[in-house]
Amino acid sequence: MVEQVSRNNNLKIPKEIEVVVKNTNSIEDELSSIEAVATANDQKFQKNRIKKKLEDSNKDTEVISQIPTNANDLMVITVVKKLGAYIIAVTEKSPKKFRGVFVVRMQNYCLDTLENLLEANFIRMDSLENKNKRAEFQKQAIIKLKLLGYISMLAEISGCILKRQYKQISIQVAESINLITAWKKSDDARWNNKK
Repeated sequence: MVEQVSRNNNLKIPKEIEVVVKNTNSIEDELSSIEAVATANDQKFQKNRIKKKLEDSNKDTEVISQIPTNANDLMVITVVKKLGAYIIAVTEKSPKKFRGVFVVRMQNYCLDTLENLLEANFIRMDSLENKNKRAEFQKQAIIKLKLLGYISMLAEISGCILKRQYKQISIQVAESINLITAWKKSDDARWNNKK
């Protein structure tokens, strides 16, 4: 018997609804998809190896989602913060022999970039001298990001990081450089409009 909703028998609606943000494709779903494709193509399927690979890739990208987005920060600053968190998470598992060569460099370039962007953001463009200082910090941030991209490429070639990790770093570095370039163009346009 289905219960009818009437004035006497109110539907009890919760005052707070829990927000559940979860990846719609769980590891089991992805594993099933990969197994189905492998079976259809008559290929070998090593369930444990692929499951471990999927779990590892989930852990790496999970770190990025834990960085809170601050409404007061510029988008580029948030992207660089997430890049830094990702690099720290990825290089945590790097072999010891690479820690002095690649790991420290990659982390430092990322932190230097964040420092340059924060310094540029705090300079007001009220004079030509300040505008030039701001542009110099932006330029230094781009240089550090390009160096980070190069060092991460060498790290991937040497076996310090995995190919998928290098790909993720490259994507984030490119996005950061594009955002800084757009920021510089915006500053130039604002300065020209002031004149």
